[in-house]
Amino acid sequence: MDTYKRVRNAMLTMQRHSWEQGFAAQALLEAGETELFVAMAHDAVVRQWQDGRLAMMSGETAITDSGANGEAVWRAFEITDNKLFEEAANKMLEYLMVYAPHTEDGVIYHNEKSFHEGFTPKQIWSDSCYMGPPFLAVMNELNEATKQIYGIMNYLRDDETGCMFHIFDAGTQKFVRRKLWATGNGWTLLGVAKVLHEAKNTGDIGAYETLMQTGGEMLDCMLKFQRDDGLFHDILDEPGSFTDGTSAMMAAAFIYRGLKENWLAGRNYKQHADKVRKTVSKNIDGFGIIQGVCGAPLFDRQGTSAEAQAAWIMMETWAKK
Repeated sequence: MDTYKRVRNAMLTMQRHSWEQGFAAQALLEAGETELFVAMAHDAVVRQWQDGRLAMMSGETAITDSGANGEAVWRAFEITDNKLFEEAANKMLEYLMVYAPHTEDGVIYHNEKSFHEGFTPKQIWSDSCYMGPPFLAVMNELNEATKQIYGIMNYLRDDETGCMFHIFDAGTQKFVRRKLWATGNGWTLLGVAKVLHEAKNTGDIGAYETLMQTGGEMLDCMLKFQRDDGLFHDILDEPGSFTDGTSAMMAAAFIYRGLKENWLAGRNYKQHADKVRKTVSKNIDGFGIIQGVCGAPLFDRQGTSAEAQAAWIMMETWAKK
């Protein structure tokens, strides 16, 4: 069995919350694995809550995370013409557009609760740049998609480094986690890439050019912290934090996709992505499980995760394209 199949199969064996299900399905969609991503989209619909959130598990508190399943569900409808998928995607869209709680300036909150004592649930996370905006853009809500991305950046982008802090509490007007979390920056890059792609498809040149500039600037800022082996520290500007492969693979997927779709120009970005592929290839064990990444379930230490497996599939897919 080749490496791709081992990594893919390992990903499919892993337990997954809503965003992990969505990210895994999206990776398979981009890789052209139609039967698999449609099956995953089906299970996201099976676990859709009444309010429209997809792939929700018992006790889950995610607000934006469920949106990561949206494109796979919509593409499943386009392929199968099964109204089950169409209705589910529209319910997910309605939740994000109408029912999801948000700040006074319209930015959707990330969770229904706070995981940190002394803070409110009214939190904006960098993760959300990937979870909601790409699906909104796919569903012809490009203005809302860009509003969410730039709204999140307005709360979280660090003026000094140009990278994203992790969590801000709009309820207390304080940072919950004023850390340059590498994976959060990776989520942001991938979110920008997806919305940028949809802007180009719809012919919105203004949004396309603005997002292209934003994505390039963010990539440049993040690459300033790239190690010689291609990886990042879990906290970009803290060399004492553990090394992480997931964020590096997300950045590499962004680079390869940008080169393929001609929205990354300028200096030689490919060398940065190639270093990631070379290093991560050494960290795939005999079962296809990628080691040395920000680890589930708490993502506060090195370990393994479904999102790392999916990031590898995305990276490999766009590298080959």
